[in-house]
Amino acid sequence: MSNRESMAYDVVIVGAGPAGLAAAIRLKQLALESGREIAVCVLEKGSEVGAHILSGAVVDPIALDELLPEWRDMDSPLTVPVTENHHWILTAKHSFSMPHIATPSFMHNKGTYTLSLGNLCRWLAGQAENLGVEIFPGFAAAEILYNEDGSVKGVATGDMGVSREGEHKPDYQPGMELHARYTFFAEGVRGHLSKVLKGHFDLEADCQPQTYAIGIKELWDIPADKHVPGKVIHTQGWPLRDEVGGGFLYHQANNQVALGFVVGLGYKNPHVYPFEEFQRWKQHPKIREILEGGRRVSYGARAINEGGWQAIPKLTFPGGALIGCSAGFVNVPRIKGSHTAMKSGMLAAEAAFDAVTADRSGDELTAYPAALEASWIAKELKTVRNAEPFIAKFGPFAGTLLAGADMWMRHLGIGLPFTLKHHKDNEGMWRQDIAPKIDYPKPDGVISFDRLSSVFLSNTNHEEDQPVHLQLKDPSVPIDINLPYYDAPEQRYCPAGVYEIVGGEEGSPRLQINAQNCVHCKTCDIKDPTQNINWVTPEGGGGPNYPNM
Repeated sequence: MSNRESMAYDVVIVGAGPAGLAAAIRLKQLALESGREIAVCVLEKGSEVGAHILSGAVVDPIALDELLPEWRDMDSPLTVPVTENHHWILTAKHSFSMPHIATPSFMHNKGTYTLSLGNLCRWLAGQAENLGVEIFPGFAAAEILYNEDGSVKGVATGDMGVSREGEHKPDYQPGMELHARYTFFAEGVRGHLSKVLKGHFDLEADCQPQTYAIGIKELWDIPADKHVPGKVIHTQGWPLRDEVGGGFLYHQANNQVALGFVVGLGYKNPHVYPFEEFQRWKQHPKIREILEGGRRVSYGARAINEGGWQAIPKLTFPGGALIGCSAGFVNVPRIKGSHTAMKSGMLAAEAAFDAVTADRSGDELTAYPAALEASWIAKELKTVRNAEPFIAKFGPFAGTLLAGADMWMRHLGIGLPFTLKHHKDNEGMWRQDIAPKIDYPKPDGVISFDRLSSVFLSNTNHEEDQPVHLQLKDPSVPIDINLPYYDAPEQRYCPAGVYEIVGGEEGSPRLQINAQNCVHCKTCDIKDPTQNINWVTPEGGGGPNYPNM
């Protein structure tokens, strides 16, 4: 029997991202429309709503139009409509524009907006609180609670004030239990509790493995004469070789550009260094031309779901549901997922509201996946379901042609009679002795930078004397396997310098984990070749503090 204090709600939502906040708002809207009361709370591990939110972002407002039809008159942060849409294919020195006519109309960004997704979440949180939703930032859901019948009972927040050795410090506070009729998991990509649920309830038995990419982003203030509000640029090609990925650069409000680089985590060469690929990309003449005379103001990174329709797991289990990127609704060719995340939360909310008003609890919300199957989410994701696996299988150029042909055919209602499969991102990495080395230039401190100065701009902070939240299942694996076979790839795929091999010169190498640097991107949990790293939540409020990413 737990001695922790508890609070009871009708619906508890883990994560104050687009999906979680849309679900909370929809629940309260339905309650107002019907005259019924419903108690809803949202837990957010970041120090404030938006602190851990990072995306490009170009947002399709289709879900927002459904959720809050009057949003244009509500002082929302969607103020910069996309005015230009460019797709560049890069070589080392040149660029070639892909004509609009080569891509289906849904790729053209008509009617979309570019903005900070963190600021959108802050605004959505305000709308939710105005409706009576209770939002608790700085409280990380650390444990899933179960009823005696095996259904999900809710979650418990993590204890605060525990030392690295597991002892209670003077400021120790035990976690709080949040009990609910239904619990929504909206943790984002590779959520640590969602991962547990997928295993516990075997939710991935009938889907393809989820695949991922690492997205690394910066914000720059640039000279006004170079700024074109609403101009959107995507790139593919250089500096990548056989890896899947590309860059983006969005002209947002206030003479600011959001730019970043995405590398698919299925890459084979252990010497690939996503952070350095981003720094090289910025040195391309077409990109450098935009940035010169500007100033970098923020940095961050996160993993991205790329598996598409065939990688979506079973969405429900007794007592709860997966919504948003915890399930994986990103439309990879469109480079968008916020609208689908929001819609999934809204559909789950409608199913949960009907169940609560019928005085049900702890069962499966079967109406949610049924509604999603009939929604525009399914239509959109089915149309592009072969794009990412075509590129992964046939490479960036032949794969792009095949993906484009498949999307055109499906857009025209024809469609190929098959769905391609995926492979797990951690599998198939080459041994370091047969993989070509990659020469990355040193940063110039003007356009390109090192990792530690970059992490400083993410405002990342963790209480150092707390249990390490990056757990090794077997402490011997990094030195006995990863170092000799793969040259310790965790040193490179982490965008924050968390993993470091020290003591090699003395003949006694060991892995040092600088957990205080972690920006919560989850890449290590995904890409480690032996799946030896388990990311769990640190104390609530720790991690990055993104102002407007």
